[in-house]
Amino acid sequence: MAADDEPLYAARPKIYPQKVSGTFRRIKWAVLLVTLGIYYLLPFVRWDRGEGAPSQAVLVDFPGRRFYFFFIEIWPQEVYYLTGLLIIAAMALFLMNAVAGRVWCGYLCPQTVWTDLFFAVERFFEGDRRARMQRDDAPWTTDKLLRKAGKHAVWLLIAWWTGGAWVLYFADAPTLVKDLATFQAPFIAYASIGVLTFTTYTLAGHMREQVCVYMCPWPRIQAALTDEYALNVTYRRDRGEPRASVKKSAVLRDKGLPAGDCVDCNQCVAVCPTGVDIRDGASLGCIQCGLCIDACDTVMAKIGRPERLIAYDTEVNIRRRAEGLAPILQLIRVRTLLYVGIIAIAGGIMLYTLVNRATLGISVLHDRNPIFVQMADGSVRNGYTVRILNKQPQAQEMTLALEGLPGAALEIVGITSAEAQRHVVEVGRDQTRELRVLVTLKDRPPASTNDIAFVVTASGGGETARTADHFRGP
Repeated sequence: MAADDEPLYAARPKIYPQKVSGTFRRIKWAVLLVTLGIYYLLPFVRWDRGEGAPSQAVLVDFPGRRFYFFFIEIWPQEVYYLTGLLIIAAMALFLMNAVAGRVWCGYLCPQTVWTDLFFAVERFFEGDRRARMQRDDAPWTTDKLLRKAGKHAVWLLIAWWTGGAWVLYFADAPTLVKDLATFQAPFIAYASIGVLTFTTYTLAGHMREQVCVYMCPWPRIQAALTDEYALNVTYRRDRGEPRASVKKSAVLRDKGLPAGDCVDCNQCVAVCPTGVDIRDGASLGCIQCGLCIDACDTVMAKIGRPERLIAYDTEVNIRRRAEGLAPILQLIRVRTLLYVGIIAIAGGIMLYTLVNRATLGISVLHDRNPIFVQMADGSVRNGYTVRILNKQPQAQEMTLALEGLPGAALEIVGITSAEAQRHVVEVGRDQTRELRVLVTLKDRPPASTNDIAFVVTASGGGETARTADHFRGP
């Protein structure tokens, strides 16, 4: 076939990652257990917020229009917190990339975590790399069928519980579990579980490395963001080349000829979850999980050579070793300081607004037509629409007052006489109450436009909120 006639599509070669043990594999197991433990169990953690408030520690409460995270409570109008979290998340991702490349992809990405779990299930039922390859090539037998069926059944169970855990963050977890089991939960809950079950089973069980290589945009982004000082999983070519078998390398060394430490065993390729040969250099397929480091270290230990032929290293150190210089580690540099600074600023602003935010609010709208009314006795009256917001989880009595216009009378339309004398109104929990307010000044106002302020105070001399407006006159 001529070069111009080569197909534009190459079939995906199935990857059979081999089991490996070592430092980075243990780190990945620890991260998997911690992250999945948090994800699956966190909805059942309780947090006492008092009477009338939900007791789930982490809850997205759509009916109550609240997001709860332990002692933090976020309201719908505070969407800027979401913006701040997105900024912090992006900068943290950039910072991780500047320090250690795709460390997010290798250890913390949900695709990586769930794929690792699915790999463990696959090995349990079908054995390690060679056994799985032989079984796939062999004809169907009862043993093969049972092993495959068991694997897919457990995959579906994990995927189902993944979707089930997700919906528990949007309702009281114990109650929703009971409703789901008795088929009394809303349809949206079953639909969400179904969609997430399908996507988890498909992405972690079947697509695997294709998500990392083809679907995820982060490899392309991080390739543009990285620099020569970032730690990346690197084959130390200066030490590994030229490659040769163990016996041939020994012969070459005895003759005083150059011989690298790499024995071309391909263990680094066998354990890679994306099938990358790290010896070929940087690749978009490499998620930098470090498993090839563990595999290579095991081989080096067996042949009596130093470890870390493959290691987290930088482009600068590769050049320095070639020049006979000592390696350096420069984590603190302009871009890392910039990322840390942005994270600190965004986090500081969010913390400040969170600590100093109000649970009481007031807004005022002045009547436009007419702007003012001159009464028969010569007094001047202005009308306003006042809205009082109570963000507390319980109803509160609020006292409304006027500042900036001595001698003016404040009247709240539509409340009882006892309340009217004290200008007290009750606002329900998590509600806004709209009031019709009249302000009357018996004498002619000092100017055609007078600055005033409406002040609302919670019962018992609690929190106060104010808003400025104007009193108009002839």
